[in-house]
Amino acid sequence: MSFLRRPPFPARSALVLLALFSSLSVQAQWQWMDSTGRKVFSDTAPPASVPEKSILKRPGAAPVAAASPSVATDAAKPEPAKADAPKPAAADAQLEARKKEAENAEAAKKKAEADRLAKARAEVCTRAQQNRAALQSGQRIATVNAQGEREFMSDDRRASELRRLEGIIRTDCAPAAQ
Repeated sequence: MSFLRRPPFPARSALVLLALFSSLSVQAQWQWMDSTGRKVFSDTAPPASVPEKSILKRPGAAPVAAASPSVATDAAKPEPAKADAPKPAAADAQLEARKKEAENAEAAKKKAEADRLAKARAEVCTRAQQNRAALQSGQRIATVNAQGEREFMSDDRRASELRRLEGIIRTDCAPAAQ
């Protein structure tokens, strides 16, 4: 009659522990109805936007009998234990702090980009004004062509270059549009 013997002690312990852990994981479940009427199962508390009447089950509490698919009866709802109540204040404060930090970082990034663009515009403006002054001085200006030969700028080319520089000065030396 050896087949009727109980399993050895380690095997029984393992079975008891397995049953204990499986029951704990089942009890640590939240159940609520979302805004579309679907049941939601989670191991975390529902968001603050879910009304109290839509929460069907809390961890460590018996399930609440629902009067309709989307509304639970208030009489059958057990009082939540204080340890099981969600603590959104600390989490919300951390979330708000991270959100504010991200906004500040984004603002600093935008300011740095605006400063970089302003500095580049100022440099282009300064160069354009210096080149315009050189062209208006009346001195002969030499340039190097594609073959590497030195050429003097003609009056027509000088006039077109002055028009181009005036356009650059109008756009880059004017106050930046915000």
